[in-house]
Amino acid sequence: MELPFDLGVRRRIYLMRHAEAAYLDIDGRIARDPRAVPLTAHGRREAAAMGALLAPAHFDRAICSGLPRTVETAEIVLADKRLPLERVAELEEVRGGPRGPGVSITARDVAYSIWEAERPDGRFLGGESYADLHTRVTGALQRIVAQPTWQRLLLVAHGGVNRVILAWALGAPLGAMPRMEQDSACLNVIDLDHDRDSQALLRTTVRGLNLTAADPAKHEHWLTSLERQGQELGAILGGGRGPERTS
Repeated sequence: MELPFDLGVRRRIYLMRHAEAAYLDIDGRIARDPRAVPLTAHGRREAAAMGALLAPAHFDRAICSGLPRTVETAEIVLADKRLPLERVAELEEVRGGPRGPGVSITARDVAYSIWEAERPDGRFLGGESYADLHTRVTGALQRIVAQPTWQRLLLVAHGGVNRVILAWALGAPLGAMPRMEQDSACLNVIDLDHDRDSQALLRTTVRGLNLTAADPAKHEHWLTSLERQGQELGAILGGGRGPERTS
């Protein structure tokens, strides 16, 4: 749309986190490759609910990270819109360190791993640094934003990635990441104002943050997504099964 007070135009990013993913197999064990996990049955319902909420939106571009849980979420949301789904690997989730014998990760480590982003040298579970995550995600985002061929973009990514994008849109430091929860299948809405002639970015406005279709007021959301994953890990370490479904 044309801006009322500037010689510019406004575009919009509909930024989603993927729906609930099957990090545990049917025996309650942690998936061998978390990059390859699909959605759970509940996750597919979450994505369908968000798809219904976004049905009136006329997307002219759709991007995901390419990991199966983002591809599946985006395809459900897009439904019959017949829009090509692009994969941008730089938008994959922050990468943890190696797992196996001799590597000790507690349930609490998982639950509060995002708070390492406050530290200049903070890393996600001993793996990728949050500074490196910020560099690769903002680099990809800036390339996407610099392309003037779209007006309404559906972007489906991950909790950590979305926090980087939101911090960028808010003009906030990397340390703000832990303070922005991203529930499964949540929606964030970001408006971008550009100069009409030079295409320079004038301003960003966050219009919606962590909106969920089934529970927009968060009555049933008390634990964060990472706290729930920590609970599941704790149940495994304690010899029990993790919960079959989380809100």
